[in-house]
Amino acid sequence: MVLVAVVFAVLQLANVTGRDTPDTKNYLSYALGLRGEDKRGAAATTIDYVCAGKASIARRNQSVDVIRFHLPSPTRRVTEECRREQWRQVDGRLRAGQTAGHTVPFMPSRFMRIFEARPGYPVLLVPFVTVLGVTWGLWAAGVLVTVVGGVFAFLVLRTVRAPARVALTGQVLFLVLPCGTTAMRPMTEGLLLALTLAALWGCALALEGRVRTGAALVGGSLLLLFTVKHSQALFLGVCLAGACVVIGGRRARRRGARPVLRGVWQELGRPLRTVAAVAGCAVLATVLAARVLRYPSESESLQDLLTGHFGRPDRSRPWREFLHLEANFWVEWLRRRLWDPLFLAALAAGAWGALRQRPAFGVLVLAAAFTGVLNQAGHPDINIYGDRLIVLAWLLPVLGLPLLLERAAGPRAQLSGTVPGPVRRDASVSR
Repeated sequence: MVLVAVVFAVLQLANVTGRDTPDTKNYLSYALGLRGEDKRGAAATTIDYVCAGKASIARRNQSVDVIRFHLPSPTRRVTEECRREQWRQVDGRLRAGQTAGHTVPFMPSRFMRIFEARPGYPVLLVPFVTVLGVTWGLWAAGVLVTVVGGVFAFLVLRTVRAPARVALTGQVLFLVLPCGTTAMRPMTEGLLLALTLAALWGCALALEGRVRTGAALVGGSLLLLFTVKHSQALFLGVCLAGACVVIGGRRARRRGARPVLRGVWQELGRPLRTVAAVAGCAVLATVLAARVLRYPSESESLQDLLTGHFGRPDRSRPWREFLHLEANFWVEWLRRRLWDPLFLAALAAGAWGALRQRPAFGVLVLAAAFTGVLNQAGHPDINIYGDRLIVLAWLLPVLGLPLLLERAAGPRAQLSGTVPGPVRRDASVSR
């Protein structure tokens, strides 16, 4: 497990710069503000980092351009143009008095309020950018978050009694699939993936009899998710509680009982009842805390989407337009996925492996992965790079595919004598 993590970290030295996205400058400026820098100082440092990344990408792209590869490096030109563009936006807003909060006003104040409600990732960045500087600090923070996510994938699979090689497969899949690539970018998605896996680890511990430890881990993960992105804490809490209800209903039907709420609750048993209670309380706490702290509401998020980050007047019928866009988005999204069906095939195989090998836990994994679909549904923008909004859905193949391989390797292991036949059968039945 440690060796896989070290090899991954070394490989990431190939791309120290050029991983940033438009959201990166908001999180970085927030971290610099927490460190005590004033708005102009934080703006200068953030703009230098962003423009250095753009220049690096431009230089690398030109070096392999079949027409322009022999021309002088564009680094200086791209850097100067980037700085002029960024300072033109920031300077005007600073002069206009948009200086509230921790973030530098790269966008209108209504848009920046969305990032002010996400202190978790900037707080994580502060020690890294303080000790290592901005460039290496962001890179090291990305490596740490991604490696921790892979370790959590390993621990989840080991907790549900998967063999070590199966758990290592899950760790490797987390690092090499798009979830690992996205987690390395300086954004919140890496923390969302790691904390969601931590919550699933808590669910696995609860199912294996360590109820208190599991419940504490689920509750702690949801609490930290609230600081990183409170909508994800809400989605995960709802989905985990709903998954417990589904499990209880299925068990009730198997016993011939009517799947009414009381019967479902009785069928869950103490581990899943505890997980459902923790998740349900987290949902209520998330909603109440978001209202008390006056975080941007769902209607504000809708206006942000439909007005191009508040660059146009508010829409008078946002929900009607949103539902229209939502329908169009999923039609186009499905068309593109059928053209390149790897993602859909991975989801199907992951669901099969998780639900066949560990039915109860598989439902919880499916629920956690579904939060990626909910996140994407809340932001039906087909132009967002890399499908990062739905990246949490990749947790289904990360955890499900190794379990599917475990099932496929079972007969071979028995024939080769590496796993005694009776033990393997008993373990399968108990699962």
